[in-house]
Amino acid sequence: MKRKPDDAFMDSIRIQGGIALQGKVRIQGSKNASLPVLAATLLTGEGSFIRNCPRIADVHSMVSLLKSLGCIVYWQERGIFVDSSNVRKGVMPREAVTGMRSSLCLLGALLGRCGEVNMEHPGGCVIGERPIDLHLSALKQMGVAFSEEKGQLKAVAERLHGAYIVLPFPSVGATENIILAGVAAEGETILEGAAREPEVLTLCRYLNCCGACIEGAGSSKIVIRGGRRLCGTEFRVQADRIVAGTYLLGCIGAGGSVFLEQAPAEEMEAVLLAAEEMGGRVCISREGIYVQAPERPLPVKLVTSPYPGFPTDLQSMALAVETKGSGCTSIEETIFENRFRILGDLKKMGAHIEQTDCGRVTVQGVEALHGTKVEAGELRGGAALVIAGLMAEEETLVGGCSYIYRGYENICRDFRELGARVTSV
Repeated sequence: MKRKPDDAFMDSIRIQGGIALQGKVRIQGSKNASLPVLAATLLTGEGSFIRNCPRIADVHSMVSLLKSLGCIVYWQERGIFVDSSNVRKGVMPREAVTGMRSSLCLLGALLGRCGEVNMEHPGGCVIGERPIDLHLSALKQMGVAFSEEKGQLKAVAERLHGAYIVLPFPSVGATENIILAGVAAEGETILEGAAREPEVLTLCRYLNCCGACIEGAGSSKIVIRGGRRLCGTEFRVQADRIVAGTYLLGCIGAGGSVFLEQAPAEEMEAVLLAAEEMGGRVCISREGIYVQAPERPLPVKLVTSPYPGFPTDLQSMALAVETKGSGCTSIEETIFENRFRILGDLKKMGAHIEQTDCGRVTVQGVEALHGTKVEAGELRGGAALVIAGLMAEEETLVGGCSYIYRGYENICRDFRELGARVTSV
């Protein structure tokens, strides 16, 4: 029986701010690595044990989706067991797909397994248009025909075949779908312009452990030699670099010093550099990352970009931190146009922020933020509002926390372990 954290899945988070963080916290398994690996288990037709999957809403949704497709799935203490031997049809329930953007990675896996998929257009956080054109155009080159019937996307591939594909933008999701379809296709698939994110490398590592032949993962050119028989395996996903970055930036903003146990420092170079530019002292060890906050964050110039650049998923947290910075910070968002949705709530708390255009803001740091009632509108923005609450005087109430629980096992428990006064209500 799956276990939910004691105070997870409540609607709001109450924060008594103004307390410097101290102590250590263990970083959960990676959300963005677990989801495509779980999707990839469909290609084996056997049992796999995926260790270190986080107990978050998005993973629970993926488990439900896999079960609806015919998989035997159950949680164990250290991970998830998936047996996909009974999967026969690629029909996904509407309610699961529309609520989770990452369900899109099942498209390539199901085409490789069943040759046909029926699904709703995927949902997820409202942080931009996030079109799926790159996915569809790439898969068309591999022999997939798409149509729409009664509002559903239908994909059929009588025979998947290798192709030479060039992505105009390094989309993580499109890269993963091409890889998943490519391992099941006949012949060789060469992908240029591939996403370089660590989660793509993790997916390729898992598939290679299952018997696939994928070269170049982690670079912009990936070669997939398809058609090999895949078998089930045991595999461990890495710690979540975005969760680690959230808690690191939380410390920079709220003050104090913390140790992030098992944080994947090798995947966080741009984030650690930004933390040091903000005045933080960062030390890396085999066990994790130690960070000591400055008296006040120093102003920085941040530009989000695909990996290995500064991740868009941490832009909102950096913005929240710099609301109490010692000068004027500029932040440019180049990935998702709606990442600045938290500006209104931060201004309610006393922040001085000017949006110069849809992709740029300037932040003039203030001496103090003031707690108030705010509302999460998406996953990472919600976590940023929690950080703002930690930095603020008096009480902050963050509503809409179902978004936050999509990516954090128990953000309240984790910050409490660092001495914060945070509860779910």
